[in-house]
Amino acid sequence: MSKECNHFLEEKRGITPNTKSCEECEKEHLPVVAIRMCLTCGHVGCCDSSIGKHATKHFEETGHPVMKAIPGDIWKWCYHHKEYY
Repeated sequence: MSKECNHFLEEKRGITPNTKSCEECEKEHLPVVAIRMCLTCGHVGCCDSSIGKHATKHFEETGHPVMKAIPGDIWKWCYHHKEYY
């Protein structure tokens, strides 16, 4: 993790996914490649390889800076620093 990124320290602990899949894709009947969870509020959105790109749209609308891959929690992404951790 970059020494300059403090966004992970600001995130709430114990956040759980609000839904099992991308809520927006389910409503729009779009296919999902992979999902990401916001570490601020638990919103679940699809990745940028999906048509909807709802995880990124969530960041653009809310400013919530960090999301993680789910399931598995294999990495986290900071939108401000555009870096994986």
